[in-house]
Amino acid sequence: MRAIDKVLIANRGEIALRVMRTCRAMGIATVAVYSDADAEAPFVRFADEAVRIGPAPARESYLVINAILDAARTTGAHAIHPGYGFLSENAAFAEAVADAGLVFIGPPAPVIGKLGSKQAAKRIAKTAGVPVVPGYEGDDQATSAFVAAAKGIGYPLLVKASAGGSGKGMRIVRAEGELVEAIERARGEAASAFGDDTLLLEKYIERPRHIEIQILGDQHGNVVHLWERECSIQRRHQKVIEEAPSVALDSDRRAAMGRAAVELGKAVGYVGAGTVEFIVPTGRSESNPFHSGSPSGEFYFLEVNTRLQVEHPVTELTLGLDLVREQIRIARGEHLGYDVAPPQRGWAIEVRLCAEDPERDYLPTTGTLLAVDVPSTVRADIGVTAGTEIGIHYDSMLGKIIAHAPTRREAAQVLRRALEELWVPGLITNREHLAKILAHPAFLAGELDTHFLERHAGELAARAPGLDRLRVAAIALTLHGIAVRRPAEPLAPPGWRNVPVADQQVTYKLGDTDVSLGYRPGEAGAMAFSIGGKEIHVSSFGVDGDRLWFVELGGHRRQARIATSGGRSWVASEGQVLALVEEPRFPDLAARGVAGGLTAPMPGKVVKVLVITGQEVLAGAALVVLEAMKMEHTVRASEAGTVRAIHVIAGDQVDADRLLAVVTV
Repeated sequence: MRAIDKVLIANRGEIALRVMRTCRAMGIATVAVYSDADAEAPFVRFADEAVRIGPAPARESYLVINAILDAARTTGAHAIHPGYGFLSENAAFAEAVADAGLVFIGPPAPVIGKLGSKQAAKRIAKTAGVPVVPGYEGDDQATSAFVAAAKGIGYPLLVKASAGGSGKGMRIVRAEGELVEAIERARGEAASAFGDDTLLLEKYIERPRHIEIQILGDQHGNVVHLWERECSIQRRHQKVIEEAPSVALDSDRRAAMGRAAVELGKAVGYVGAGTVEFIVPTGRSESNPFHSGSPSGEFYFLEVNTRLQVEHPVTELTLGLDLVREQIRIARGEHLGYDVAPPQRGWAIEVRLCAEDPERDYLPTTGTLLAVDVPSTVRADIGVTAGTEIGIHYDSMLGKIIAHAPTRREAAQVLRRALEELWVPGLITNREHLAKILAHPAFLAGELDTHFLERHAGELAARAPGLDRLRVAAIALTLHGIAVRRPAEPLAPPGWRNVPVADQQVTYKLGDTDVSLGYRPGEAGAMAFSIGGKEIHVSSFGVDGDRLWFVELGGHRRQARIATSGGRSWVASEGQVLALVEEPRFPDLAARGVAGGLTAPMPGKVVKVLVITGQEVLAGAALVVLEAMKMEHTVRASEAGTVRAIHVIAGDQVDADRLLAVVTV
């Protein structure tokens, strides 16, 4: 048994907070490490101690092993918890922690070395008799070797980073002509995210379900599985919604996948918490040595994540276990104390709340959060608060929201309603998109696979708000402005003008749409609003902080929530949030875009400039590659022409809408 009285968490955001809460409940002191970008972050304030380890870029802070070890020595920490991402699956880090005489709360370095590499893990799985996806995991990493291997595997195939996870360094390739570029892009992302550009190839299986098995192993040779999680709702190979249990598994296949995961864990002497991931084809099956013979029993080993998973809360809620506590118990040398996991109870569903715009191909967004308010009906593992600035340096995930209920349908309903009530103004998030997924008939029917979002993109796309919602939002925002501007005892009623035939006018921008309304005093202290050809009379209204209510004549009471910053207002009403910008009374007519100008669709860093001034390009030609929140995005020519100007160089940090290049005919 090893004493663990103080734990340093070598991570940030919501996972750092998550680990700290369990440590505090166990009577263990905590140490945070932070970059300059996180100096005022909630996890830094929550920790008992915090140590600065470098500037904002992860490779200069959270990925610097010596800085983290120095922080542990300075604070007298006994153990280090790596969270997930960053160094959590880095064997060299685990070894350095052990060499420093500290406890690494995770698998020992040799196990991470064997399984943390998808390349090596597939070889081990093959040896253990676990079925694997056909592919190439060779040591020859030359592009020519991949091209040759691809011919034997066949298309479509998947180019995949051997290290890390979260969909980074992954590309689907459907034709030979796409392979070289996909390899280069995947290498760049993998090197940036994980410091390891090793790749492998896999046969791409169309429309699979993604199902994983949670395992725990103690230092005494015991390995158990804690049932499954389904993570089939994904975008860009990154999970969006996770749940436990899975509707896809009958008792036979659940048992078979559990046995396969445990056998793999025992084959390497697994210690700690880990996840064995599988893909399950949605068609009929071939024979499988771990299955009883059911025709629907096929599954393939995908990879092992030698760490805690983002989606671990759904396992915790359905089993009544605290997986971080189990990790710490194992690290202290305790026996698991059980050979079989507790039975699953009810259903849990988790969504990942991200700073991204689903209507713009999930591009990351930045800004300052003006409020963070999550309904109490759900569990919220959130790493941000009001005032948190969301920049370009780290992953776009703000946190996770999880519902647990007796049935799957009820869990989905509770979670959807919580998302509708969630209040995180200040930037665009995927909140409404997640709520739409949870309400979709195919989701509720359990008809899932990894292409769910693509297949239902049209149905899940944001719809323009109806006129009634526009009216409510515009009236609420106007009333809020009146309440903020008017003195305690106004000399004139709101909307009063000395020319009684003319209404007071205001225009808001909703994207490219103008929302105009007029207002004037009505009878008996009421106010009359004119918008969209309809006149609405408001008899009374009130403001309490960021909440506003108003009553229309006839007694219909409306409610809204409002936050304003930098000329933009977020108005939440009836489950929808609209971002409105009040138009100035005297607009600057000289403000015009540059003809042929191509702008940055997101803030980020310029990774590559692929053209030169004077170069002729075709429509769709790649011009500039940007990187933000561990994701690359290529800006392409919208039409054929000549590159007239380039306004950036590699290494530049750019804001959204920054002019990058000009291409004209």
